[in-house]
Amino acid sequence: MIEARSPSRPLIVRLRNFVGDTVLSLPALRLLQSHGYQLELVGKGWARALLEAEGWPIHVRPAPLRQRVSQLRELRQRCRAQDAGFDARLNTLLLPWSFSAALDARLAGLRAMGYGYEGNGLLLSRTLRREPGRHALQDYWTLACEFLGVQLPPPAAIELPVSDAQRAAARELLAGLGLSAGRYVLICPFASGKVEFIDRSWPAFPDFVRRLKAAGVPVLIVPGPTEVEGARELYPDALALPGVALGVYNALLQLAGVVVSNDTGPAHMAAGVGARVLSVLGPTRPEHWAPWGPGVQVLRCWPEWPSADEVLARVEQTLAG
Repeated sequence: MIEARSPSRPLIVRLRNFVGDTVLSLPALRLLQSHGYQLELVGKGWARALLEAEGWPIHVRPAPLRQRVSQLRELRQRCRAQDAGFDARLNTLLLPWSFSAALDARLAGLRAMGYGYEGNGLLLSRTLRREPGRHALQDYWTLACEFLGVQLPPPAAIELPVSDAQRAAARELLAGLGLSAGRYVLICPFASGKVEFIDRSWPAFPDFVRRLKAAGVPVLIVPGPTEVEGARELYPDALALPGVALGVYNALLQLAGVVVSNDTGPAHMAAGVGARVLSVLGPTRPEHWAPWGPGVQVLRCWPEWPSADEVLARVEQTLAG
């Protein structure tokens, strides 16, 4: 356990634009906080709900460049008022390695550190080289360690917190569906994007859900705003809870008997809150993107996919354990 110290030095941290990456960056963020940094996080609007139980201030990043720079300049002024030495030191950590993130920080007059990629190093005050084949969580952890000048191993578990209020809201939603904690399988079947032009979605997922229902196992799906129609068409046998805030989604994942997921953000959320996770992977490299935690089982036999029977057997074993 990292020993906490009272925060005294503000540090601007730009979060990644993806749910999974944000979850994987949590150990690094806590490490920074434990060394006396007061975190000022800049990211997507959903990050507020996802990290609500952490209590960190999260500034929602606007889309237009001029507004993004203006936001960072205002944040810089506030940090300077708290810390007279703010401008004299590295004061910003960039978790994305995009050119745009580096440009925003440079135009706002910030001294930023991040991974070098496609020329963004010209805009950074300090650049780090990413090591190929390393897990994404270790990428963020190493960046924080280098910023602090320490060498520490990453934690075995992320320990994404779930508040009592979020857990109570989740139990109320479950009760409305006739479900109870530990007695349902939560599926996360949607995976946007491709790996080397290959779809990351397990093709047997719909058949797997039909088999679960035939076996009398309740199945829950929590579709995002763009996934509601797909959930209705592809998974009519699953009980659906659309429109759930990410913090409450964390609680639903934690209360599930087991979570079965593709390579997608909610898989990292599930592992983060300590749920039992069956991660069904195809072209995705598990050494870089597998969910991180002691309760994770990776099912992969690439270039083939696991069969519905294989995953169903593993679900039954996990629920019985």
